[in-house]
Amino acid sequence: MVSIFTMRRTILKQWLQIAAGLLVFAFGVHLTIYANIGLAPWDCLGMGIALHTPLNYGLAMTIMGIAILVVDLRLREKIGYGTIIDALLTGNFVQMFNSINPFPENQSLPNGVVLMLIGFVFMAFGMFFYMKAGQCCGPRDALLVGIGKRLPKIPIGIVQIILWAAVLLAGWLLGGAVGAGTLLSTVGAGAIMQVIYNIIHFEPREIRHRDVSEITHDLLRSP
Repeated sequence: MVSIFTMRRTILKQWLQIAAGLLVFAFGVHLTIYANIGLAPWDCLGMGIALHTPLNYGLAMTIMGIAILVVDLRLREKIGYGTIIDALLTGNFVQMFNSINPFPENQSLPNGVVLMLIGFVFMAFGMFFYMKAGQCCGPRDALLVGIGKRLPKIPIGIVQIILWAAVLLAGWLLGGAVGAGTLLSTVGAGAIMQVIYNIIHFEPREIRHRDVSEITHDLLRSP
């Protein structure tokens, strides 16, 4: 039987793994922003919502995140410490990379395409590391996994392409800005994810996640 101390040590290692994965993921997001060739689909939708409501872009993205979380719960996806750590760290990590980047803003479309594609690679590996910890996902990744479970015969990368295409369409209809990078990210992120996950034999839908209550119970259990 696993001792309580071993269990707690394992949980702590998983939290560190989640944080490390989110750091890698955030660097990928930073590269897609630094590419400077267009908004990602979710950002396009956030901008579109802001254009038609009293909300500014930041509030629109926040409320959209809450709405996605509600959908995740409806899809019976668990909310775990991974979800909380994602909410606390990812945005701050991205901001950190944006702030310390010493290079001038990219103005080259070819360079931007390369930067965005490399960013997708980092994002895919970051998702792998933090999902592998089994303590649940951020709202958007949980939505991807939840939809993917209902489309088991479709590769997860293709599910992401379909999801992002739907988000992009909604954002475009609402007036959100669409650029070359927006279209590239809609297809490229999911395609690169699928290639990488095929190589490393990772299937996000097969991870058995543990929610906040399960982990808290183990942490508070008496020795």
